Amino acid sequence: MATEKWTPAPLPDLSGRTVVVTGASSGLGAVTARELARAGARVVLAVRNPGKGQSVADGIAGKTEVRALDLGNLASVQAFADSWSGPLDILINNAGIMGVPQGRTADGFELQFGTNHLGHFALTNLLLPHITDRIVTLSSGLSFMGRIHLDDLNWQNRPYKPMRAYAQSKLANLLFTVELQRRLGEAGSSVRALNAHPGVATTPLDQHLRGLTGAFTRFSYRFYAQKKAEYGALPILYAATQDVPGGSYIGPSGRDGERPRIEKRSARDTDATMARRLWDRSEELTRVYFA
Repeated sequence: MATEKWTPAPLPDLSGRTVVVTGASSGLGAVTARELARAGARVVLAVRNPGKGQSVADGIAGKTEVRALDLGNLASVQAFADSWSGPLDILINNAGIMGVPQGRTADGFELQFGTNHLGHFALTNLLLPHITDRIVTLSSGLSFMGRIHLDDLNWQNRPYKPMRAYAQSKLANLLFTVELQRRLGEAGSSVRALNAHPGVATTPLDQHLRGLTGAFTRFSYRFYAQKKAEYGALPILYAATQDVPGGSYIGPSGRDGERPRIEKRSARDTDATMARRLWDRSEELTRVYFA
């Protein structure tokens, strides 16, 4: 059920809490970092371009820190995790790329799957011993287009389709959270794993859509670019700060997305067997395992 109109103004006091926001150098990540810092949190902007991240941090009133993190390079993910000390209250897996031309990460993974899913999979598991409260991983309403091809996750045997590859990575984000929450519960941990999606929002994520062809893509882009990042960030902030059950999926509702709500997950999003199989395959690919 949707909440009443909600803004970041009533965020709880986050003084003394530490948050990592990946991809916080622009768009949803920058807004999320700004609002969490305004509420008193120490916010670490984990970004591929530290100079760009510092420019964002300089405009934020509050405690911030910028650290280098390239989710398309597992050595960078490992270095980020190895440098971490002390508790981490909230990890927000926000960074992502969308609809990019076919490419490979430093480790040879398809660029969108490697960055959006495998990079965050590795980061979360490596940081998990430090996490005290919750992990929020972003997905997308376009996940409904996704199919998990366990035998061809990196698009080596299929004709590459940018938006289908993106959708696969976003479905993987949902299944990752399902299995992570199951494992956390089984281990008796109080840490919660959640998903959020922004609905449609104007962010730099859409830069590659303009060059894509096809009626569906043009239709999607026209509606995708209607709302500001401030509205798109509301479900993320809600998931990061409100008392919602582990495994919840927070999305927008209302004309401008001003009423975050718990979304109903589809059968595909909650396929426990596929979630476990994807987890096992992700461990094989990254060589990073559940703590």
